Amino acid sequence: MNVDFDIFAREWESAWNSHDLDRILSHYSDDVCFRSLKAVALVGAGELHGTEALRDYWGRALEKQPDLKFEVLHVFKGHQMMVITYLNHRGVRAAETLLFDENGQVTQASACHEDI
Repeated sequence: MNVDFDIFAREWESAWNSHDLDRILSHYSDDVCFRSLKAVALVGAGELHGTEALRDYWGRALEKQPDLKFEVLHVFKGHQMMVITYLNHRGVRAAETLLFDENGQVTQASACHEDI
């Protein structure tokens, strides 16, 4: 696996800030598993499987938050995994743990958000 986590984090942030779903989803494998409490309110499940499920969830989230913006704060590097901490447009801190396959695609992602 050849992923430069610092470059990935910058592109991840830029993709989210562009609101371009295809660009955002390009980082994820077709069979990705994503977990987030925030998904429950929009799609009724906290665990989503596949990029089409993510497209539905994130599409709805972006529609509800047209001013969404992320600022990466820290990048923590591990073996075929990383944690990105970031601040959103409302000043809420969050962290995402991303696990990668040998092709550099995210196969598992888990998002945690600070209570406000």
